[in-house]
Amino acid sequence: MRWIVFDFGEVISQRNPARPAMAAKLGVTMEVFETAYWDRDAYDRGGSDAEYWGRIAAALGLTLDEALVFELTAMDNAGWLDDPVVETVALIEDLAALDVPLALLSNAPSTFARMAEKMPWARHFRHLVFSGDLGCAKPDAEIWRQVESALGASPADLVFYDDRQSNVDGALAAGWDARLWTSALAARTELRAELGDLGP
Repeated sequence: MRWIVFDFGEVISQRNPARPAMAAKLGVTMEVFETAYWDRDAYDRGGSDAEYWGRIAAALGLTLDEALVFELTAMDNAGWLDDPVVETVALIEDLAALDVPLALLSNAPSTFARMAEKMPWARHFRHLVFSGDLGCAKPDAEIWRQVESALGASPADLVFYDDRQSNVDGALAAGWDARLWTSALAARTELRAELGDLGP
């Protein structure tokens, strides 16, 4: 049976609903905050919380103390984790009940990773892989090899769902069966055709 590998952001999670509250905490508009907030590549590749929020502060002309960095990090992580997509979690639960091997591959910092590992849905995954722990990120060629090694699987044994086309393209180039995530219903329909009984 092939592995099913899920992305996290906007697949299991919703688009972080804490963004307006974080913008308000910094005293800036959402438009201004968003420009700085989504510059997360270095953070996802192992950068620290202080470095990430320091870059945001510099972009916004602000200075943040350690306590505020801690508070913003907690708000950010809670926003991503507190309200997962119900339909996606149900799909993951149904796949696990069929003993389908599941893995998570997320571009996410290490602080977030340690919290995500404690979420109820995380127990359904045999492996949880976070870019912040590896020092590389999707769609780098290296990350696909690292996951293959962790899972002990060949590229042909991996079905991957991600909501970003660039990540799907990277996985396809590595030989994975990569598919663009559009919804849990669409993925369930695809997988039901391949796996059989997967529920409604």
